[in-house]
Amino acid sequence: MINKTVTGFVAGAVMAISGQAAMADGHGEITVAYFLEWPMPFLAAKASGEYEKALGKKINWVSFETGTAMSAAMASGDVQISVSQGVPPFVVAASGGQDIQVVDVAVSYSDNDNCVVAAALEIDKDSAGELAGKKVAVPLGTAAHYGFLRQMDHFGVPLDSLSIVDMAPPEGAAALSQGAVDFACGYGGGLARMKEYGNVLLTGEEKEALGILVFDVTSVPAAYAAENGDELAKFLAVTAAANSEWNTNQSEEMLAVIAEQSGMDVDAAKSSIGTMKFPGVDAQLSDAWLGSNAATFMKGVADVFVGAGSIDSALDSYEGSVNTAPLAAANDM
Repeated sequence: MINKTVTGFVAGAVMAISGQAAMADGHGEITVAYFLEWPMPFLAAKASGEYEKALGKKINWVSFETGTAMSAAMASGDVQISVSQGVPPFVVAASGGQDIQVVDVAVSYSDNDNCVVAAALEIDKDSAGELAGKKVAVPLGTAAHYGFLRQMDHFGVPLDSLSIVDMAPPEGAAALSQGAVDFACGYGGGLARMKEYGNVLLTGEEKEALGILVFDVTSVPAAYAAENGDELAKFLAVTAAANSEWNTNQSEEMLAVIAEQSGMDVDAAKSSIGTMKFPGVDAQLSDAWLGSNAATFMKGVADVFVGAGSIDSALDSYEGSVNTAPLAAANDM
């Protein structure tokens, strides 16, 4: 079992410098993708150098704005590990034939991914039908896109009645603030800024009651997992230790490092991470997550995207897209 704690949570820790992407080809370095303005415990381990210490090699940390961009970077061989990729962009890539795998549940965050309607419209869940004919900013192929599709279906708003613009959350927030769109969907810091100009239609709890789950995964190219299983297990062990430390203590010192690494002030980071849940390894390996439900949920996401015309087809099953071996090995470290 993982019982180590991540050390060195110092507020003044030097940020790891993102370098040029490198292939995992034995040259002593790998590239890991992550999000800014997305405060998670692993960032404290990133700052303290725990990952490099465990893997014994240099890690280039490169920030991305969307999970779809992460998929592209893994397809090109520029990224070996993507931390906190949304399930929808993972499903889009896997459905399109990209050989990538889920290796852990990074975070669950039903309240940190949503759609926000401009305050001036005075539209809430009881009048959501009035969104028909409106313009919306959505980061296509992401968790926010999936949530948007499910919410519009729930409220009976025809997709063909909407003007849908593909925008990353920061750009969507800016468009909403300028009145360029009527509502916008996103996550993280982008969602926080959207809320300054409007209101959500459904709370996280209300979305979960409708079966609209929101969680991210750590994903990798299948070839990388097959060739570097021990290295991947060590990486996941460090992540699990950081999650355990946060779940147990949630110290102000650790929060300060997480905030700095995510490019947020402490108050904003505290508010954001407060809506997140980080399942332990045993929970992740259970049927509730990677043991069974994750693959079933991915199939559901894919079918929704097919129905909406967002992807051409879905896989018959996504069980082959979930690889629990590295996480199980990490659990014994």
